[in-house]
Amino acid sequence: MRLGLALGYWGRGPSPDHVPLAQEAERLGYDSVWTAESWGSDAFTPLTWIAARTSRIKLGTAVAQMAARSPTTTAMHALTLDHLSGGRMMLGLGLSGPQVVEGWYGRPFPSSPLTATREYVDVVRQVLRREAPVELDGRFHSHPYRGEDGTGLGKPLKPITHPLRRDLPVLLGAEGPKNIAQTARIADGWLPLYWSPTRTEVYEAPLADAPEGFVVAPMARAQVCDDVAEGLLPVKAMLGFYIGGMGHAKRNFHADLMARMGYEEEARRIQRLFLEGRREEAVLAVPDAFADEISLVGPRERIAERLESWRKGPVTDLLLLSPDRHTLRVLAELNS
Repeated sequence: MRLGLALGYWGRGPSPDHVPLAQEAERLGYDSVWTAESWGSDAFTPLTWIAARTSRIKLGTAVAQMAARSPTTTAMHALTLDHLSGGRMMLGLGLSGPQVVEGWYGRPFPSSPLTATREYVDVVRQVLRREAPVELDGRFHSHPYRGEDGTGLGKPLKPITHPLRRDLPVLLGAEGPKNIAQTARIADGWLPLYWSPTRTEVYEAPLADAPEGFVVAPMARAQVCDDVAEGLLPVKAMLGFYIGGMGHAKRNFHADLMARMGYEEEARRIQRLFLEGRREEAVLAVPDAFADEISLVGPRERIAERLESWRKGPVTDLLLLSPDRHTLRVLAELNS
């Protein structure tokens, strides 16, 4: 099982620790470093900054939001960074949800998310292969554009720049069973938002057709500390926000996933409290047991024991949300 460093996205501004942490992860032998985006900092620019200050570690987006860019624009970002980094880029994509797509990006959330995702990946692959001009008469993505409000003058184009790698890895963030199953068919890997090594039966059917070499790369908060309850607080804060605030009460993919993992009553309570403005109560309502099973928190010996359960399942890459160099070093030692 390879280790990666997940840096997420910025809050108020750039963290001065991100580049030093990435450099330390590279020194410790971590395989990859990942950035993200929501509705603030973008995923590609910080990754370029890190690329310029590292030499070996792979560079991934986990995730770049599809609604933020046309698929050809995303492919240009990926092939550009792949060239600049000497072939280290991994493109992680995610559809996001209706509140973000319509509220932030000002465009309709696709009525068929599976079709929209499939078309998006198709166009990205066409650009990266550079075998012919890009063409797709899709339901959500049309190349060239054929809408009634267009000029009709568009023509299929092949990228001017030759991609460094035709097989640049494309991974997808997916949560629903059908979405995960499609990911196994059309992508090189899957980026689970949260993963429980004790509930792998939840993922068995959707991953049944995954090909050999398929990457499964979940994120997990990791922190070496004496007080487990205190170490779990950042995990609970993250879950409270995602389950309570990252989606509508009637359509929240994160809450639905928690429900499928055996915590339906708790997920709905977290949603209700968050939407009522009782955010601190929503965080406290996250069960310690759930926060614990999707993270690696506690003394070194406890983390070492729990890490074994992550190795036994289908996880190929464990992306660690880690706050300090000591934790990164301990996980590298335990995983060696």
